Amino acid sequence: MGHNACLHCYSARYYRSSRLLLEMTQAKAAASYQKLLNQLAKMQVLLIDDWGLEPLEAAHRHDLMEIMDDRHGDASTIVISQLPTSEWYASIGDSTFADAILDRLMHNAHRFELSGESMRKRQAQLDPA
Repeated sequence: MGHNACLHCYSARYYRSSRLLLEMTQAKAAASYQKLLNQLAKMQVLLIDDWGLEPLEAAHRHDLMEIMDDRHGDASTIVISQLPTSEWYASIGDSTFADAILDRLMHNAHRFELSGESMRKRQAQLDPA
């Protein structure tokens, strides 16, 4: 999806959720947090993969809230997760933050639920080692 966005002249950035949160933590330590938030806000398409695999710490909830608030209504955020959306609220961990983050993320969202074999499994069957 990110590649397709770039082909259509949209700016895009991809992160695994754990690496996005790590980058946010490192930006705070390096005093470049606001710069990173500004960069993320300007991206026309932000893709976040592996959403909800790990429980969020308080600082990470705050970081996601900042990102979603800055992007809400202005840019596209694509979230990819193996966790059903019905479990996202609990994975965020704090009801106030979960309400705020998911309201911004899910408002006007388009959801696609995929089923079937994993693409990695299919590719392995096509390309035997």
